[in-house]
Amino acid sequence: MMKKRYLLLSATAVLAPLALLQGAAPAAPARAADPARKPNILIIVADDLGYSDVGAFGGEIRTPNLDALASRGLKLTGFHSAPACSPTRSMLLSGTDNHLAGLGNMSELLAPNQRGQRGYEGYLPSDIVSLADRLHDLNYATLMSGKWHLGTRAEDSPARHGFDQSFDLAQGGGNHYGLDISKKPGDFGTTYWENGQQLATLPANFYSSDTYATKLIEFLGKADKTKPFFAYLTFTAPHWPLQAPDEDVARYKGKYDAGFEVLREHRLARQKALGLIPQNVVAHPIEVLKGSKRWADLSPLEKAEHSRAMEIYAAMVDRMDQNVGRVIAHLKATGQYDNTIILFTADNGAEGLDVARAEIPGLSLRVKAADNRLENWGKPTSYIGYGPGWAQAATAPSWLYKGFTTEGGTRVAAFIDWPGGKRSGVSGVYGTVMDVVPTLVEAAGGEWRGSSYAGRTVQPVRGSSWRPYLTGAAKRVHAPDEHVASELFGRRAVRQGDWKAVNLGDGWRLFNLADDPGETRDLAKSEPKRLAALAAAWDGYGKQVGVILPSTPATFP
Repeated sequence: MMKKRYLLLSATAVLAPLALLQGAAPAAPARAADPARKPNILIIVADDLGYSDVGAFGGEIRTPNLDALASRGLKLTGFHSAPACSPTRSMLLSGTDNHLAGLGNMSELLAPNQRGQRGYEGYLPSDIVSLADRLHDLNYATLMSGKWHLGTRAEDSPARHGFDQSFDLAQGGGNHYGLDISKKPGDFGTTYWENGQQLATLPANFYSSDTYATKLIEFLGKADKTKPFFAYLTFTAPHWPLQAPDEDVARYKGKYDAGFEVLREHRLARQKALGLIPQNVVAHPIEVLKGSKRWADLSPLEKAEHSRAMEIYAAMVDRMDQNVGRVIAHLKATGQYDNTIILFTADNGAEGLDVARAEIPGLSLRVKAADNRLENWGKPTSYIGYGPGWAQAATAPSWLYKGFTTEGGTRVAAFIDWPGGKRSGVSGVYGTVMDVVPTLVEAAGGEWRGSSYAGRTVQPVRGSSWRPYLTGAAKRVHAPDEHVASELFGRRAVRQGDWKAVNLGDGWRLFNLADDPGETRDLAKSEPKRLAALAAAWDGYGKQVGVILPSTPATFP
């Protein structure tokens, strides 16, 4: 009988189907490791980035700095997040299931029956040990700049979870120019903290990506140079509201006038040319969801609006990349780059939410208060998103986008640049954000196993270390006979090997991802026993981690 492990792995797709993508072949390392020193660690997280937005993953947006890092490292085409941001962040920093790490649902979207329940606190509970705590105890300087989204109280701040220096946005998003900052505790709006103290004002000329990079560089400069560093750089770009400097937006004028279906086909062709997806892949078709249209059915004004939104979005990705370049330039100038592990990932699939029509408390008020004349789009006083058409262009060949337990919601663009690593190029080996803690703690010479830490009982790490795989000692990270499961917004998924079952609230579907990575052919009727076994495995997982299915329908999309 196959061994069963009920793990929360937010992704639900199997390893890539072709032998080419089953595992990267060993190759000479791009950078030599210094065995006498512990490695520095830099994690970069993009917010709502589409799978193919970055050039190295098939996109046309200008991202030379991320592309250069990806080309030196290992592109992870099988890496997965949760379907939404705060659950992913709880998993990434804890190494465990989001239901056990306090983010069984986003705190903003809790259903009535989830409020006040264990696993749905909206912050990291006391039995969670963060990655920063673990690395701090291994004598690392721990630094954080950007989006936190793991609680808004003073006791929830990064300063209380192992970071020596931190500058953070507590909420899940906000005006990229800081116009919605709260002036004092209790005000409605976004809250920013620096080293555990709430800020009443922001730095001059604040723009999220610029300021987050500037602050991290400042913290790197102040850090104890006798210690290795762990730096956590978490952008809010390109999360809505779509806002970017004029000079960056101008670079993309007219570039998206052909529409999202055309962009999708161009990116698919580029992914094939780069060896990221099989040549014969069958992509899931764009779904016309409630309130959305195909490009040909849009009016001239609607086309102009959609094109403009995508231009601004591209500018945000471009600007984020520029700031990644600033951080990398600092590491090179200070001689720290060659001994730094760099992990880049998005926090979920592309965001398809129609912000203008979303019925989410607080969001509707901000949209109504904004100056959303077309000529003002992208400016500090606008508040828009880009909708499901562009999101599905970015997640192709996968099905759907953020908020769903399908591949489009959970398979993310990611790469790791590991000094001294034995693998490069493209790897389709399955991985999850829960693997980050064991991988990096192991790289730092620490121990991550067990249910006790510093004399207290804690949630054990549920991810697996990538270190044996990256150093060439193993062929995979996760065993092929594991049952891996996930849930968010009542949407469920479970997989075993090449098989995946998914339930979006309308019954279970079954896919063989080796033959159908786009999740286009439902095999539920032809494989009823297999589907029943997978559904039973999900039930076991749900009981083990304490899933409370929401009493109200999902808000996304």
